[in-house]
Amino acid sequence: MKIVTLIENLVYKKGLYAEHGLAIYIETENKKILFDTGQSGLFLENAKTLGISVAEIDILVLSHGHYDHTGGLYPFLRVNSKAEVYAKEHLFIPKYGGRNRFRGTLFNRELLKNRLVSVDVIRKIDECIFVMPDIDIVNSIDTHFKGMNKKANNKFIPDEFDDELFLVIKQDERIHIITACSHRGITNICNAATSHFNLPVGLILGGFHMNDCTRDQYGHISNYFRILHPESIGVCHCTGVEKYAEMYNDCKTRLFYNFTGNEVII
Repeated sequence: MKIVTLIENLVYKKGLYAEHGLAIYIETENKKILFDTGQSGLFLENAKTLGISVAEIDILVLSHGHYDHTGGLYPFLRVNSKAEVYAKEHLFIPKYGGRNRFRGTLFNRELLKNRLVSVDVIRKIDECIFVMPDIDIVNSIDTHFKGMNKKANNKFIPDEFDDELFLVIKQDERIHIITACSHRGITNICNAATSHFNLPVGLILGGFHMNDCTRDQYGHISNYFRILHPESIGVCHCTGVEKYAEMYNDCKTRLFYNFTGNEVII
């Protein structure tokens, strides 16, 4: 199974593009899956350069409703005519940074017609891949809601990201966790995965939203990883390069930065 980051904040490989966003491609023996679509359709160019046919993708999973993860949704749907789109019900509720900056996803009824699959329970989308919609907040210190709002009934209310989901790959009596922004907390996401599957953790891959975290939050997360002791951790996007550098010395496990074009084989 291969996991390819189609777009992320950083790029080092010639001929590829980067943007503030995230899109991850997963290819198994049976399925081709896309997890998020970045901020725009730019990931489509990277896929072409990397030899990945977007038209052949079977399933798109959207992690949450922020533009830097869903901005390429409609460019993707115009290229791909067959993929079902898995998302939680609240993904299209208007989201804001503060009260003025719209950060959400507009609903296009025509392009999404007969393609949207609402995820409210764990969904098995391949022999070994599961969409995980429930992230209980066990560790309240590890949440990243500051300045985030959503609009309901014409009122702004704090956004606690009840639209967030993640992926688990179950393989060889262990699990791999694929996340996007971890607004509800990477430790809470890991708790949700390990509580359900009761298996050790191999790879954790994605954004942990640690760029502006407090020292207490950082201490909690790094200590959690030391105890959990996954086989490897690939950070990117909203984790922040500075926090990656700090975690490199603190987490006592193999840590790498998951940049645009990076390929992981599991």
